[in-house]
Amino acid sequence: MPHTHATDTALPTPRRHASPWRPLATLTLCVGVCCAVAVPSLDAQYGRRRREPRFYSNPNPDQELRQLFPKAASFSDLGGEPPHITAYAAGPRAGTPGQTLGYAFWTTDLAPNERGYHGPIRMLVGMTLNGLLTGVVVDSDTEPYGYFSIEVPQFAAQFVGKSIREPFRVGADVDAVSRASLSIGSATRAIRDSSRLVARALLNPADVK
Repeated sequence: MPHTHATDTALPTPRRHASPWRPLATLTLCVGVCCAVAVPSLDAQYGRRRREPRFYSNPNPDQELRQLFPKAASFSDLGGEPPHITAYAAGPRAGTPGQTLGYAFWTTDLAPNERGYHGPIRMLVGMTLNGLLTGVVVDSDTEPYGYFSIEVPQFAAQFVGKSIREPFRVGADVDAVSRASLSIGSATRAIRDSSRLVARALLNPADVK
């Protein structure tokens, strides 16, 4: 039987049909790029890069305690219920504590469930025997925009001399900060609640102004 060769036949090339979604995808990409270029980030608006979160503890806050009680001669260890540090004036004899000037305490010890936008805000608060705050030190936080809200000196400064009887209301007697309302609100509540807790436990109500 004679051998028969099959004739090679080229297969037709399939036509590509334009996807009806391609123009929409291109438009979406252009809009996204334009928005990314047109709208500056919060960091750019405030003229600085976002600082990395601060993760550290401060077991010996001597410098911060001196800031809260500059006239104190000595301080107790952290202890008691609720946990606090007592600030003492100079005693009548060397090495002996004198009159109690006030108390310092960590907000995270007394208001542990209070959290900001990203996590707890650890602050050291000082208070006199009359229920007046001597100051606030923001020790550590992980708030993404804490650098222009709770970490600026103006935030802590507004609590100096503040009575625990005041409302502690953001936008009223506490300054509000745009785009950081959760951080400001949480920090304010932590200061208020921890101060009032210490006052109820350690202060004479008749002395509180």
